[in-house]
Order: sequence, then structure tokens, then C-alpha cells
Amino acid sequence: MDPIMVRLGDRSYKILVGGSLSAFSGELAGMRLGSDAVIVTNPKVKALFGKAVKGMLEKAGYGAKFITVPDSEKAKSMGEAAKLLASLSASDGKGKRLFVVALGGGVVGDLAGFAASAYKRGIPYIQVPTTLLAQVDSSIGGKVAVDLPEGKNLVGAFYQPRAVFIDTSFLARLSCRDFTSGLAEVVKYAIIGDSRMFAKLEKDRAKVMARDPETLVYIVKRCASIKAGIVSRDEKEKKSLRTVLNYGHTIGHAIEAAWDYSGAYTHGEAVSLGMIAAARIANKLGMIRAGEAGRIESLIGILGLPVKLRKTKVSRIMDSLAHDKKFIHGVNRFVLPVRIGKVTVKEKVPESIIRREIERLSD
Repeated sequence: MDPIMVRLGDRSYKILVGGSLSAFSGELAGMRLGSDAVIVTNPKVKALFGKAVKGMLEKAGYGAKFITVPDSEKAKSMGEAAKLLASLSASDGKGKRLFVVALGGGVVGDLAGFAASAYKRGIPYIQVPTTLLAQVDSSIGGKVAVDLPEGKNLVGAFYQPRAVFIDTSFLARLSCRDFTSGLAEVVKYAIIGDSRMFAKLEKDRAKVMARDPETLVYIVKRCASIKAGIVSRDEKEKKSLRTVLNYGHTIGHAIEAAWDYSGAYTHGEAVSLGMIAAARIANKLGMIRAGEAGRIESLIGILGLPVKLRKTKVSRIMDSLAHDKKFIHGVNRFVLPVRIGKVTVKEKVPESIIRREIERLSD
């Protein structure tokens, strides 16, 4: 496996993409992560992949135990973070040097990474993502966080993993909804940085939906490479380069918050609606041609993602936008496409346009 590198000086790390966990044992053995792994996961993922991951760690010479967390976005709460930190402390002891393995999707990765960043002012962690969304996006880049009632990811840190191990064979076990949800992030990467991948998604839709192994490896590697390159150049979003990764997320996060993270919309489903709204806003501002915006909406639809809100909560969505951490000094800030493969950051978008395009999502 050729590694994809996130280059951050002495905090650089590898992203390895393959079709078998056994291939990662040799890499783990030489990493000097500690003595004992705490595998943070949820009950469903533990049942599917826990034995294999524990075996991989033990083969590499580490002790391993599990801590399970709830299987929902509500796991990303201050309460659950406190429970996880207490469990880490209870697992610690004389002669032990703990490290965390985040085994699961984006929720597990965010929560486990946040706990690793806080426990003893930081212990090592690795990401073993099991969902498409986590493999192409959330496991990479070191953004770790939990939610507050006022909004998503409001308490967190930049804390990089020591490695990301991606086994694309895990994706065969995903539910249809979870797999489709992950495709939203794939579409995002195509829009922000790879028009060829966008065209391939349009052309090879059947292979994508059939989870063709070769196609999945291509998608995961391409998305991981794009994100690794951006994070390497702008780890903490100081240069506005990393900001482009928020395409679709501004309104997407507000939709999730408006429905109280109830699962009415998965993260990917909400982001897909956010991408459509952002493309329409860009078109309204004269930044992207209607035909290009239409291709974005069409691809989202043919991949099985929502293109309409089931019911409107415009006021609640607008209230959630007001708490968005991506806004600076009360000034709104959106990532908007100028063409497929290129986006830009736009501030001070008129509120009337934002509100109208959110309303149009349920027209």
C-alpha cells in the first residue's frame, strides 16, 4: 500500500487504504503508541469488527480492551465525553501507557479523538474508520469535537491522529442509508477539487451504488488525498484553505441542529441539502452558471441523497446558523462553488437570499 501523507512536521502521519486489516499489523508494531489500546466503539461496530481489530492490535504487541459508547449523534455530548474520560482513567494503571483506537464512524471518531486530546493533556490515538463518511473525511485532519444543544462541534480541538487505517471491505457491511450518506462527502470533494471525479461519479453511478471494490478504493484514495493535501497546507484553518472543506456544512449543520440531531437527517443527508442550497445561493449571486448548479443537484439526487426538505423549519435553521462557529464576528461565511472542481469563501451573503434558498429546499 502506498501511504497518503498528512505532512505536519513532527506530527505527520500516514493514511493507509487497503482491503484487509491484517496488512496494518506490521505498521502498528513499529509505531510506539504505548502499551495498551483502548478501543472506543459502539455495540454494533464492536460486534462486526471488534474481534478483528483487537486481533490486529494484539498481533502488533499491544494489550487491548473495549469501551463502548451509544450509536447515535447524541453520543457526541459533554455527558458522554465525561463518561468516556472516566472510563479511560479506570482503564489506566501502573506501568500502562494508554492510547485510543477510534473504531467506528464520524461520531465515534470525533468523540474518541476529543477524549484522547483531553485525557492527561493528550494521549496518542489512531483512527480505524468503518463508514464511507469517516473513511473519506472525518477520520482525517484532526478535528475532534462534541456538540452542544446550541450547535454541532462547538467544543473541540485540533488534535491529529498518529495514523489512519482504512479497510474498504468494511463498507460492504454498511446499511444502504449509511453508505448513501457517505456519498455526500464524496460529492463534496469532487465539487471542491476534482471535476474528473465528479464526471466519474456521474458516469459510474451503477458501480458506485453496487459498491464495486475497485471503484470504492479509487473514491476513498482520491478523497483522502485531497483532504490530506489541504490539511498539510492549512491544519488549523488559518489561511482559509481548509475552510473549503466546509462546503455544504454551514446549512447542513444547521439542519441537523434544527431537528435536534434526532436522526431525521443523517449528517450526509443534511450536507447534501446544504450543498444544493449553497450552489443555488452561488447562482443567485452570479458566481456559478445555472447548468453547473443543476449538475450538482442532479448528481446528489441520482446517488440517492435528498434534494428536498421533508418539512420546513426555516426559523430554527436560521437560528442555528447564528451559532455557527465558522462565522466570524457575527459575519456570515459560506463556501460557494464557482464551477465544479472549484469553490471560494464568500462573506456577508444577504440573509434574504439565505432564507429564500432554505425555503426553496421544501418547495
